[in-house]
Amino acid sequence: MALKIESLPCELTVCTLADTSCLPLKGELYFIGKTDEEVSLVCPTGDAPRETLARKDGWRAFRISGVLDFSLIGILSGISTLLAEGKIGIFAVSTFNTDYILVKKENFGRALDILSRNGYEIL
Repeated sequence: MALKIESLPCELTVCTLADTSCLPLKGELYFIGKTDEEVSLVCPTGDAPRETLARKDGWRAFRISGVLDFSLIGILSGISTLLAEGKIGIFAVSTFNTDYILVKKENFGRALDILSRNGYEIL
């Protein structure tokens, strides 16, 4: 059974923040990572806070459609290997249900093409 890949419709920003007080969590898509060293945020570019320590715009994302069981092995590895062979860098984030893979927008179409040619179903 081929894994299904679903592209997300918006352009994304990856940024780092001084703290979490400015997070505008009103939209549908946010990934927040907080450690002892940093607070990172991935969100639609239009929702990105004005005050960031650093930011990189111009990302697009796709997700593996459906809920992935924790016992599944190598899903992210398989995708990242194919894209690395195609000289496409990724930024990956995961939720409880699935994995999201971000690539720079200029590589997005090519990334989906590589995955399609290697047996992934693009929705």
